[in-house]
Amino acid sequence: MAASGRVEAVCIGERKGERKRPAPRIALVADYGVQGDAHAGSERQVSLLAMESLDKLRAKGLEVGPGDLAENIATRGIELCALPVGTMLKVGAVTLEVTQIGKECHAPCAIAQQAGECVMPTEGIFARVVVGGEVRPGDAIEKTDEP
Repeated sequence: MAASGRVEAVCIGERKGERKRPAPRIALVADYGVQGDAHAGSERQVSLLAMESLDKLRAKGLEVGPGDLAENIATRGIELCALPVGTMLKVGAVTLEVTQIGKECHAPCAIAQQAGECVMPTEGIFARVVVGGEVRPGDAIEKTDEP
């Protein structure tokens, strides 16, 4: 399993249950989440999904891109869904702690209706912001032992 990768895209959304839009950068606030995002302040402060998961959906003929599954950070090269709860991640200058693997899909979400499955319930992860800062596409993401 790769313990490091890169941020491919960062996304933000003002309303829950909707796609997020790609942005040039997002600001993460400690113990709060993504500034201006609908999920900030909730138990799922930041959502992450690997681009490899989106690639699977594209292989089934779906036109999906970063933010379409409501993820804040899309990565490549790190196997997010294999990280146990409690794993610390360094994303640029930001530190995240994995708090949840997967989530219950809305009954059923638009992606599941189109593809027969959605990857967020098993491959998306959620994290708490331990150390805040900005995250941009191109930033490194890696497992760390330090908060």
